[in-house]
Amino acid sequence: MILYNVTVSIDNTVAAEWLQWMKEVHIPEVMGTGYFLGNQICRVMGDDEDSGGTTYAVQYTCRSVEDLQEYQRDHSPALQQKVNDRYAGRYASFRTMLEVVGVNVERKDQE
Repeated sequence: MILYNVTVSIDNTVAAEWLQWMKEVHIPEVMGTGYFLGNQICRVMGDDEDSGGTTYAVQYTCRSVEDLQEYQRDHSPALQQKVNDRYAGRYASFRTMLEVVGVNVERKDQE
């Protein structure tokens, strides 16, 4: 399984509105492409609030690298443009593709 992580630092003056828009508009549009199995939004804790921004990791899971690459080629540019049209100059982001190599791994005590 592949995890597509988009880390976004959003200006605090629009952070609450951005988060609502992500939940109500952007993420449903991304999920509507059919390439992803699930999603989650995480707020980065310990973020320096004096910096004027709040950082989030928006994560999507998909079946394969090929699915993610097809999404990035065919859908991502237009969806990213919508974000930029709405929040230009008020955010910075970067994307990471991760391969899931373990889920719910637990430590077993040695006897």
